[in-house]
Amino acid sequence: MYELMVICDGDLENAEARKAMDDVQGRISEVGEVASFDFWGLRDFAYEINHKSRGYYSVIELRAEPGAMDPVERHLRIADDIVRHKLIRLPDDEARRRGLLEAESAHNH
Repeated sequence: MYELMVICDGDLENAEARKAMDDVQGRISEVGEVASFDFWGLRDFAYEINHKSRGYYSVIELRAEPGAMDPVERHLRIADDIVRHKLIRLPDDEARRRGLLEAESAHNH
């Protein structure tokens, strides 16, 4: 279970940012499963990033095997319309709390 935050360039139109996120979700679907997607919209940054002061934030909760997201992360690092991204592995107890894992995981059998 992972959580991926992606910030798209604030100079994009809303529809362009959503299209970029559709592309990211498609790439995730090739290596795992999108559990939830939350588009936060345009937000101001606390400080400038790459001479930009705002961006479109999105948060995706996903299921993927360890290492499966490597090609997606490579794409995010080089994509022109992505300002920043952060992928974190959720601890099992947090994933369970969010309803992303069954109460009893398969490897406990």
